[in-house]
Amino acid sequence: MESHVAAGSLPGLITLVARAGDVQVDVIGEPSFGAGVPLARDAIFRIASLSKPITAAATMSLVEDGLLGLEQPVDELLPELADRRVLRAIDAELDDTVPARRPITVEDLLSFRLGFGSVMAPPGSYPSQRAEAGLGLRSIGGPPWPPVTHDADSWIGALGSLPLLYQPGEQWLYNTSAQVLGVLLARACGQDLESVLRERILDPLGMTDTGFTVSAGQLGRLTTAYQPDPETGELSVLDDAASSWWSTPPSFPDASGWLVSTIDDYWSFVSMLLAGGAGRAGRVLSRRRSPS
Repeated sequence: MESHVAAGSLPGLITLVARAGDVQVDVIGEPSFGAGVPLARDAIFRIASLSKPITAAATMSLVEDGLLGLEQPVDELLPELADRRVLRAIDAELDDTVPARRPITVEDLLSFRLGFGSVMAPPGSYPSQRAEAGLGLRSIGGPPWPPVTHDADSWIGALGSLPLLYQPGEQWLYNTSAQVLGVLLARACGQDLESVLRERILDPLGMTDTGFTVSAGQLGRLTTAYQPDPETGELSVLDDAASSWWSTPPSFPDASGWLVSTIDDYWSFVSMLLAGGAGRAGRVLSRRRSPS
């Protein structure tokens, strides 16, 4: 791993490898290129799609408490996604649709079989991609940043204006299902999404540095994010602490990829999974799948 930092592929990184109670952590490099200070173990990172397992665990917590059922249609909590239309083919025009054969369920969202998600084709190849991009959903292509201008209600409303790409339960498609789960969790609990995650997962596991926002007092711990030029590969700053997107709460807390965390916070989460649902403050999830 040191070779990647030495080659300038990234300014720094933290690795954690654990086996049978033996935990090895290595902190390598700097928080940004030219920082002149070593990266700290408590550095805060944008964890992107590592947000998804946390969202899934929170969903299963609601299932175990009977607030959601795995086979439950999402129509009541997400009426924007009721009575779906489905494209006849992935490259069809948006009005070339058939009715969905059944409603979308909670389990469809957990298993990424909503019927809508990332398309493995160059951006703009299909009418559905162009329509999704026009709505600013940041759901089926590219990273979740910069943040969308939607709030949760307008985001799910915009998604509901589009037909599904496949029938519910028919096809695994990446990403969108986790975003929809975030809206579902908030509505099921009558709280904002971060409060749901904090109450059910983050606080019981002592994950104090994990969330959708970095407070002003902690921005100095936030690493700098870079993006490569698509043609040359040269890195440029995408987001830094001084003007970070994470310095203010997002209008749409994206459950698929907007969380920040630290290596020790995320190890607390992974340790809970390895322990069959038990965390430092007690059991977070049961060992067995709950009935619907």
